[in-house]
Amino acid sequence: MGFKMGIVGLPNVGKSTLFNALTRTAAAQAANFPFCTIEPNVGEVAVPDARLDTLAAIAGSKQIIPTRMTFVDIAGLVKGASKGEGLGNQFLANIRECDAIAHVLRCFEDDDITHVEGRVDPVEDAATIETELMLADLESIERRLANLSRKVKGGDKDAVDQVRLLEAAQKALNDGKPARTVKVDADDQKAWRMLQLLTTKPVLYVCNVEEASAASGNSQSERVAKMAAAEGNSSVVISARIEEEISQLDADEAEMFLTEMGLAEAGLDRLIRAGYELLHLQTYFTVGPKEARAWTIPAGTLAPAAAGVIHGDFERGFIRAETIGYDDYVAGKGEGGAKEAGKMRSEGKTYLVKDGDVMHFLFNT
Repeated sequence: MGFKMGIVGLPNVGKSTLFNALTRTAAAQAANFPFCTIEPNVGEVAVPDARLDTLAAIAGSKQIIPTRMTFVDIAGLVKGASKGEGLGNQFLANIRECDAIAHVLRCFEDDDITHVEGRVDPVEDAATIETELMLADLESIERRLANLSRKVKGGDKDAVDQVRLLEAAQKALNDGKPARTVKVDADDQKAWRMLQLLTTKPVLYVCNVEEASAASGNSQSERVAKMAAAEGNSSVVISARIEEEISQLDADEAEMFLTEMGLAEAGLDRLIRAGYELLHLQTYFTVGPKEARAWTIPAGTLAPAAAGVIHGDFERGFIRAETIGYDDYVAGKGEGGAKEAGKMRSEGKTYLVKDGDVMHFLFNT
């Protein structure tokens, strides 16, 4: 399991340039005019994880298979998108299919690149997009409530629950707050997610800065960081131009380039890590001579459900999971050494999988 992140923002903020760099393709046309992305571009990238390479080297794995994440480059939204302005409505639908929103904000000055609002103000840009998503949610809620009224009168319990949740979201939105600010009971979480409201999606603000500010950010990205903290969201600083250059280099050249720029890692790594934290995701590994593979699961996943990510039969017939912590696997120089040191554990159905666990599942067919 990876996750799908929709890249949104106003036109000409660097969305398509970032998408091209992240997916190392030219599938999205990056150009200096609005709506150069007229179809939502979808690209998958491998999630970098140095632990996987280390495990593969120890086990002599013939193949290394990282987990994947999906980016969806969604056309530039503008003020009025919720009412169909620009290319609004068709792309709002694409956002519903994503697990999270990467909201790219222009945090650089460049007279050669037009800003659709004629100024550079990332906080205002964020407010513009948030407003459009909130208006779209309100319209959706009003339509759904009207459709549910007959079922509610007929005593349909599911309809009653839907109305209760929709009205809670509607109240927050009418108060000028996104739906993700609503406190939802654990028993309602599944039904809440199924509403697919745009403003329930977690938001990661991506501050696109000039090359000179890629390492430490600038005054504009600092404003965004304060805004994100106040909202309970997160932010990350990236230079889309630097990422584009890195995407054209091999591994050694990229490392040299990053060192010259004063960067410890590529923006892709920071973006993925921030995305994982945003969605409370973690990784476990399966390792053997044939392959070393990473698997992504939500934090708090029980062993049978983690096994089910590999195959449904693993979850249905789950017996136990032979488990070694990553550090113990490395210290023991493999499964044999870890087992001799007493570091291999036999975990049952109630085991909460930890980040970095190396696992082997036993199951009935």
